[in-house]
Amino acid sequence: MSALPRARDLGLIGCHVCGLVCRDVGRHDAACPRCGSALHRRKTASLARTWALLIAAFILYLPANLLPIMRTVSLGDVDDNTILSGVIELWVKGSPDLAVIVFTASIVVPMLKFLVLATLLLSARSGTDWAQRQRARLYRLVEFIGYWSMLDVFVVALLTALVRFNFLSRVEPLPGVVFFGLTVVLTMLASMSFDPRLIWDGRTNDD
Repeated sequence: MSALPRARDLGLIGCHVCGLVCRDVGRHDAACPRCGSALHRRKTASLARTWALLIAAFILYLPANLLPIMRTVSLGDVDDNTILSGVIELWVKGSPDLAVIVFTASIVVPMLKFLVLATLLLSARSGTDWAQRQRARLYRLVEFIGYWSMLDVFVVALLTALVRFNFLSRVEPLPGVVFFGLTVVLTMLASMSFDPRLIWDGRTNDD
């Protein structure tokens, strides 16, 4: 059975902003008739931009895990925690379910996003037809779980705002949480920059 035609084969182009399907007039300055946004067959320099954002996110992910993200002061006892030490402390203190959630959102999810996006970029650049449906599902999975990576940042922000008892107990954010937040934002931007239609193109460029 022959492959189904793509939108570009039918002379159609979708607006990246509002989703309206328009007739491809072949002009570089074409605009969407509904929202006025510029129309592109594919996102310009999608692969290069996604690689740049992904590499920057990975570089920031290293200090995000090595530096402490939160300082807990309780009865004069000061305790600085990295992401991993915080997970271990939750497990030891009788909250294994919360430890698993934090570990999944802060360690597993970012690493999964790095691996999946790198795989999508390499396969799109090579123009392979390998597992196209599976790669498309992986991309949708990355977009779906991306926002959950912010769990650690939310936890630190909530604890900082709620735990305020001066000398008895308080929580302070540390530099690690800034690097982690930047990592999450950059990976989200990387997934948004990648054009999933390149999976089906089998092209060697994305102009």
